[in-house]
Amino acid sequence: MRTTVGIIGGGPAGLLLARLLHRAGVDCVVLECRTREHVEQRQRAGMLEQGTVDALREAGAADRLTAEGLVHQGIELRFDRERHHIDFPALTGGRTVTIYAQTEIVKDLVALQLADGPPLLFEAEALAIEKPESGSPVVRFLHEGREQTLACDWVVGCDGFHGISRDALPAGVGRSYAHDYPYSWLGILAEVPPSCEELIYARGERGFALHSMRSASVSRLYLQVPNGTDPDDWPDDRIWDELAARFAIDADWTLHRGPVTAKSVTTMRSYVHEPMRHGRLLLAGDAAHIVPPTGAKGLNLAVSDVRVLARALTELHRTGSTRLLDRYSEVCLQRVWQATRFSYDMTKMLHAQPNGDAFEHRMQLSRLRRITASRHAAAELAANYTGLPLGT
Repeated sequence: MRTTVGIIGGGPAGLLLARLLHRAGVDCVVLECRTREHVEQRQRAGMLEQGTVDALREAGAADRLTAEGLVHQGIELRFDRERHHIDFPALTGGRTVTIYAQTEIVKDLVALQLADGPPLLFEAEALAIEKPESGSPVVRFLHEGREQTLACDWVVGCDGFHGISRDALPAGVGRSYAHDYPYSWLGILAEVPPSCEELIYARGERGFALHSMRSASVSRLYLQVPNGTDPDDWPDDRIWDELAARFAIDADWTLHRGPVTAKSVTTMRSYVHEPMRHGRLLLAGDAAHIVPPTGAKGLNLAVSDVRVLARALTELHRTGSTRLLDRYSEVCLQRVWQATRFSYDMTKMLHAQPNGDAFEHRMQLSRLRRITASRHAAAELAANYTGLPLGT
């Protein structure tokens, strides 16, 4: 097989990049190691910055998003049994965020790709990326029981933190930065309407809790738990009781309970590899960086990466210029590091310290009080949460 851009990974980043390139007349092939069913059911993020919504519209993949997405005007912070609303439009000049599950984004993009798009191969496991420094890299992959090759002008790794793309970088190329957090999230999906109109971020002595949603009838909730927690140690009643305790306020509010349909534990980590390009190999999304889910930046960073990359590859296709490609890593990393900082700050501010550090607890309350008392501090949070401008 031969193509201009070989894309490894059929998640939101790889599928969106393929769609943007196809609409610009750039040929590409997407290799996804999992089945279509697995990819479309993989639970991940659900909060979309305005830039992510704009990118999906640009790709012609926003019909259901427009009809079914839940537009949110802000978030709610809870601490000391009080509730505080952060008004995004008032603080950012009108910007909002939208709740629309990653599973639905993937379904929309897969349907478009299969109906009118470049090749998308499921159960195509990338084995190696050869000669990324050359002008003609090759991806070896296993598909339908036999090993095949995909010759490319460019290879884009959208295959996540555990994929092969970053490992294809020669030893000593670039540098990685990582930070592990001393707690995890126990997350559940529940067949029950949300108990709130906007996301609730709750900080208390018992630990952090987050109330989110996937739709008007499905709630997504999280609890801070120790690292190494087994979700089987948390029966449904225990989860609901703990959530109710952490969301409790001195006001009339009730947590709706319902059947739990999924339960998992997510570890918390920040990671950045730079640069995001080596020769003809480009990294995007989780292949290059991950953030804790507190600031809801993972999916949005992946989308901003591929927007920059799609523009760069389109310029190369139309003019022969590598000007934007040569700046791809630099431009993306500016936003990546800002999002990493924001996610780190949100995580540190909202999670109880495992050692019960009383000083850190008071510092966290001080930060929260500053945000809820100062328009300038609230505007800084709102600007980062709704999404910083895309670099050029």
